[in-house]
Amino acid sequence: MMTAIRVTRSLLRGWPLPGPGTSKEDRGRIIVVGGSRRVPGAPLLSGEAALRAGAGKLMLMTGEPWALQTGLAMPEAGVAGVGVGEDGELGSLEAGMVELVRQAGAVLVGPGMATGASPASLQIARAAPLMVADAGSLHEDELRPAAGRLVMTPHVPEMADLMGMRPEEVSQRPAEIAVDAAAQFEAVVVLKGPTTWIAAPDGRLWVHEVDAPGLGTSGSGDVLAGILTGLLARGTDLVQASVWAVAVHGRAGRMAARHVGRLGFLARETLGYIPRILDTLSP
Repeated sequence: MMTAIRVTRSLLRGWPLPGPGTSKEDRGRIIVVGGSRRVPGAPLLSGEAALRAGAGKLMLMTGEPWALQTGLAMPEAGVAGVGVGEDGELGSLEAGMVELVRQAGAVLVGPGMATGASPASLQIARAAPLMVADAGSLHEDELRPAAGRLVMTPHVPEMADLMGMRPEEVSQRPAEIAVDAAAQFEAVVVLKGPTTWIAAPDGRLWVHEVDAPGLGTSGSGDVLAGILTGLLARGTDLVQASVWAVAVHGRAGRMAARHVGRLGFLARETLGYIPRILDTLSP
C-alpha cells in the first residue's frame, strides 16, 4: 500500500522556505503566460498570487488585444502582447519573448487558456528553466519537452484526459494515478481537490486535506498555480514549492471562509491572506 506524508503545520515549519533576500532580484523573476478572449483575467490572479508568495519580479504574457488593459489592471507587472488567433487563443511567442522565458526563474503557462493545444505552451516547455503547467497547457505533447523541470496541476477531469481514463477511475485511485503520472511525465504532480495528492517522480507522495468548499470556484486553481510559481522563483525546488503552495492555498481558503462566508467568496479574495499565512508558517 502506498504511504503518503500528511502535510501539517509541523512538517512545513521543519521545511522552511528560502529567506527574503535583500532585493527583488534575490526573489526571482516569473512569467505567467495565459489568457484568452473569453478568459482574459486569469493571468492577473496567478500573477498577483505569485507576488503575494514573495516573487520579486513579474511579467504577464497575454493576448495583444487586451494586453494594455491587463497592464493597467496590474501596475506591478510588465506586460508583453502575444498574437491571437481567430479562436481568441494565444498564438506563438516571438523570439524575444522566448528569450525572456529562458531568463526567467520560473514560468507558469495555462491560466485562462482553452484546452486545445497551444504553440506557446510547446515553446515554453522547451525553453523554461522551470515550468508550471496548468489548465489549458495540460497536454501530453506540450509537457514532454519539460520533463525534469515540470510541475503539473490538474484536477480530476484533466488528469483523466492526460492518462486516457475516465474521471471516475481517477477519483477511485487518486494517489496511485498521481504517482504513475509523476513517473510517466518526469514531473511533480499536484492532483487538486478537497484532498490533494502531491507526487514526485521518485515515488514520494504527500497528501493535504482541507475543509474549504468555497475553494471550488472559478479562478481558484489560477491562484494555486501562481503561489507555486512564486515559490519556485524564490529558490525552492519543485517538490517543496508544490507542497507549500497547496498548504498555503488551503489555509487562504479557510481564512476567506471565516471572513466572507463558507461559500461564495471569490478567488481573488484569498490573495490578501497569502503573506500572512507565509509569516505564520515560517519558523
